Amino acid sequence: MILPVLALLAATPARAMEEDGTFHRVDVELDGTRTAGASLFTWEGAAWIGGDRDKAWFRTEGEIRGGETEQAEIWALLSRAIGYSGNIADSFWDAQFGLRQDFEPEPTSQAVIGIEGMAPYFIETGAHVFLSDEGDVSARITQSLDLPLTQRLIAEPHIELNLSAQDNEARQTGAGLSDIEAGLQLRYEITRKFAPYAGINYERAIGETAGLRRAEGEQAGDLTLRLGVRFWF
Repeated sequence: MILPVLALLAATPARAMEEDGTFHRVDVELDGTRTAGASLFTWEGAAWIGGDRDKAWFRTEGEIRGGETEQAEIWALLSRAIGYSGNIADSFWDAQFGLRQDFEPEPTSQAVIGIEGMAPYFIETGAHVFLSDEGDVSARITQSLDLPLTQRLIAEPHIELNLSAQDNEARQTGAGLSDIEAGLQLRYEITRKFAPYAGINYERAIGETAGLRRAEGEQAGDLTLRLGVRFWF
């Protein structure tokens, strides 16, 4: 599965370079806290290369709790602007497809298809569906919004919903809405490319997922205060 996608990833920037010029960007977000007597470190990263219409995207996110990696995933996607007419301002959405590889909590390869872009009121939105190599179907919806308080101080509320079409005890996931994460991040942009932040996050397992986690002696919900930094280049 991986080789055909890598071939497409290699071809797309070349076409973009011919049509629009090639650009790139890398975003990184790192934070840490303590919860339930253990350290918690999380990361998110995204990188793209391409033109206004076509891009290759790479993403990663995960968390390390008490020195043990509990979640880790990497995405490789092709992205095309929807409704692109030569002016990037005419298109607010990208259609995406590719692969997602999970390393923890269970090694899993998944095909990805979805959309990402700017909803009304400048709400950044992503909606993706996943099909695993075991035939399991799941989905993730994310939204965030930048609210400038001053020229440098930005408040960012955000939410993430994860859904599953079936039970998966190995991943402690029940069918339906499995978990939700909501939070508020307050960052200070020392420069446009570098900003320390403080944030409050609430994560909650829902329905059968909550029951599966309680059966393993885990909490269904967790509220944390996090300190971190985000930067891009």
